[in-house]
Amino acid sequence: MSSNAVPLGPPMTRDAAGTLLGQTMGLVAVTAGLFAVGAYLGRNLASPWGWLSYYTSADPQAIWQAGAATALFIAGFGAAGYATRRDLSSLARVLFWALIGLIIFGIVTIFIQIPGGALIYAILGLVIFAGLTAFDFQRLRRSQDIRTAPLLAASIFLDILNVFLLFLSLFGGRGD
Repeated sequence: MSSNAVPLGPPMTRDAAGTLLGQTMGLVAVTAGLFAVGAYLGRNLASPWGWLSYYTSADPQAIWQAGAATALFIAGFGAAGYATRRDLSSLARVLFWALIGLIIFGIVTIFIQIPGGALIYAILGLVIFAGLTAFDFQRLRRSQDIRTAPLLAASIFLDILNVFLLFLSLFGGRGD
């Protein structure tokens, strides 16, 4: 066993793994649908309730581009994470701290004008979420308990949402 391998319990049956994958991705779809309905219904609300109106006022072409790029990004990095045998949990710890650093960088750019700050933020965010997406899909594959589906669905939904918003900031020209 390599130093990166994590001992696992008995493997799930193919039917149980399919059920977990189906339930998790079904919950992701329901959550995304409810998010879209909420964004549509809240598009005309005053701030702070209507913070999504900022994104819905973007160029429709940019929204389509961001959606397509998000689908390809999640499919690619999700498949890579699902297929890899290397344990990504140590990478996830590094990515968590990188995400905290990105959040701090974002707060700093609110107060200090950094040339290309929005572009830097978006690209670093995509790199971080590439790893987090791969990790979350690996957790989905390695899960031994169907009760983890809601937590996995929430994690994957947050990956998708953040990737979409980062691509939207790139394609929508809402940066510096």
